[in-house]
Amino acid sequence: MFTGIIEEIGMVQSVKPSANGKLISIHAHMVIEGTKVGDSIAIDGACQTVTQIGRDYFTVFASDVTLAITTLGSFRTGTQVNLERAMQPQGRLGGHLVQGHVDATGKIVSLQKFPEGLKVNLTVPDSISMFIVPKGSIAIDGISLTVVDKKDTIELYCIPETIANTTLAQKKVGDSINVEVDIIAKYVYYMLQSIKGGDSSLEKKLKEEGFWSV
Repeated sequence: MFTGIIEEIGMVQSVKPSANGKLISIHAHMVIEGTKVGDSIAIDGACQTVTQIGRDYFTVFASDVTLAITTLGSFRTGTQVNLERAMQPQGRLGGHLVQGHVDATGKIVSLQKFPEGLKVNLTVPDSISMFIVPKGSIAIDGISLTVVDKKDTIELYCIPETIANTTLAQKKVGDSINVEVDIIAKYVYYMLQSIKGGDSSLEKKLKEEGFWSV
């Protein structure tokens, strides 16, 4: 589990083909501290297991499934990436609950820079659009952000602190970006689907507690 607060910008050191995936090595410093083989690090929002650690790098194995669903399949030597170690129970939840399970990739359709920040508009597949609501949480390339508005596109706003400590400043219109929607929204959706499917006991309980009035 992660928070969506990026700890460090790393750089892809190498990408090597492997059976059913690729071995990706990333130059980093901060996220290596206290990390051991088997630990999880989110790379542009995709949770990956560390398979090797060096003095200034770590390596992960990205499966073919991960490469197909996320932007990790486009990584090349020199690609800069957002990095975050898995959160610790005693740590602060500065962003929101981020699983590191990328739901899909979105596409940046506009970028507007202001002295006080950056407005980002992106499109996402219909399959995840239903889980995104204004004032709700979303993670793009592992960055926890609040949805400003949702119409034809998803509108996000990034403060200078976020821009300075993530790869957002490097993004261009047309770029693909990893998107993870709020896990709570997904749970609620599937609960409601089960009610529609005839789970009367759950519907009754929700009505009793005042959460269901349809």
